[in-house]
Amino acid sequence: MTRGPTLPAHRLPYLPTPLDAFNAAPAGEARTLLLACLRSPRWSRRIVAHRPYPDLDSLLAAADEAAYDLSPGDLSAALAGESLPELPDGTYSAAHTALSAAHAAYEARFGHVFVIYLGDTPPEECLDRILEGIRSRLTNDPEEERVTAAEQLRRLARSRLAANLRGAGNCATSPNAPARGK
Repeated sequence: MTRGPTLPAHRLPYLPTPLDAFNAAPAGEARTLLLACLRSPRWSRRIVAHRPYPDLDSLLAAADEAAYDLSPGDLSAALAGESLPELPDGTYSAAHTALSAAHAAYEARFGHVFVIYLGDTPPEECLDRILEGIRSRLTNDPEEERVTAAEQLRRLARSRLAANLRGAGNCATSPNAPARGK
């Protein structure tokens, strides 16, 4: 049995990935995307300066490293750009009052907004986790809390960046959306 001639391989058109678009974007656009993930100009400049990244894991490793190197001023700027975690729809008003009071105590003690990475916390557990986090971290001394807040920011930035470059369309993967208008 003889076979006829084979057809040339049909290639699918190359479609750029979000990482390809990030690597090729003008520096200003790339910094804007990064600032939505962590409001530190130094952090965003450092990540942009080291493009292109061969894969998402390399970019996330660079983002982690740059976040670990934030100066106290950089950390303060990044914290100033954060907002309180949003509570799930339907949360009762007493919960909002409890969160407001706990956050006021936290901000009075440490001088910045409370940040927490909620990861895959189910929405119905977010309030408890936030209140538990504020209450437990109120016992930290200021330097210990600065280290904890920096770690939470690093985790938030990594999560937001990964979500954005996986094509999710925005940088919010936890209820800690970056502050608007800052």
